[in-house]
Amino acid sequence: MPASNDNDRSLAELIDLQIEASGPMSIANYMGLCLTHPAKGYYRKADPLGTGGDFVTAPEISQMFGELIGFFFVNLWQQMDEPKAFTLLELGPGRGTLMADMLRVACRAPGFRDALDLRLFETNPELIAQQNARLEAYDPKWIDSFEKVGDGPLLVVANEFFDALPIRQFVRGKDGWHERMVGLRDGKRAFGLSPTPIPASAMPEAVQGAAEGEVLEVGIAGGEVMNRLSTQVARLGGAILAIDYGYGRTQTGETLQAVRRHKYADPLEAPGEADISAHVDFEALATVARRSGLAVQPLTSQGAFLKSLGIGERARMLSAANPGSLEDIAAALERLTGDRAMGELFKVLCAASPGLQPQGFGS
Repeated sequence: MPASNDNDRSLAELIDLQIEASGPMSIANYMGLCLTHPAKGYYRKADPLGTGGDFVTAPEISQMFGELIGFFFVNLWQQMDEPKAFTLLELGPGRGTLMADMLRVACRAPGFRDALDLRLFETNPELIAQQNARLEAYDPKWIDSFEKVGDGPLLVVANEFFDALPIRQFVRGKDGWHERMVGLRDGKRAFGLSPTPIPASAMPEAVQGAAEGEVLEVGIAGGEVMNRLSTQVARLGGAILAIDYGYGRTQTGETLQAVRRHKYADPLEAPGEADISAHVDFEALATVARRSGLAVQPLTSQGAFLKSLGIGERARMLSAANPGSLEDIAAALERLTGDRAMGELFKVLCAASPGLQPQGFGS
């Protein structure tokens, strides 16, 4: 494949050429190319958020979401005896809305702003520009590697980040498990199975009794990220807060999906043009964090978490201050906390230094 012609080819063409040259690729490799190809990946291009994009995240629904998370981190910082220097890191900060709402609250605490070293894990130029516009007053630093998170106490927030990390899929066959791959069939991208079986004994204990045809998704990339961050938190102090849609225990089930213009799409149809994600295995992330020496709070729902932090009272305060926005505030509250909305689908994981007592996780 002549490198000089790559810029003239679509990502779909580049992927097809790679498959033709090297054979079928794992779903993890396919997702990685679709989302983060240096020039044509989904997250390298235009702003995907909002009504004009492909999806809407919680911080874009209401300021209440970010304000309560700001309170959450101030409380942890105070429990850590208010270190004079610490890093606050956001993974996948979108437009900077979440962090702006967080810091508007957090920086009211004496000493917090002076101690803050704000870092943002982001590679999308358009989003970086929007983040800078909202956060310039806090002197943010952008990083593209987890080796650049600083060397001190670390507080991490990741809202809808882990779901976008590449996964591998395995399908239970008669002779063991087979990895699902992306190949070409009659010139079109299609799913298939690797012919090489993986013994059932090599798979997690939770799926040992899986029936033929069941699918296991493994988030190796998510585990690597959690390991890198939790190792530093265990060594220097801090906490990791992850909010995402997912499940609390490792289990079978196929959740790979693509979203384009707020509608579900075929993940294989238009590489680089749709958001591709999968539900997060929170048990797997928690296991990694515990192995690093962190204390993991019982997994809770986004609705229960926000209610415990006082979103109901915050909604009442906003309603009193903005009587013309009562319906909008009520709708946002329901969307963030309702059992039939984000409240139950989204889960909240917190892994922290032993001895800290993160708020929002019950008694």
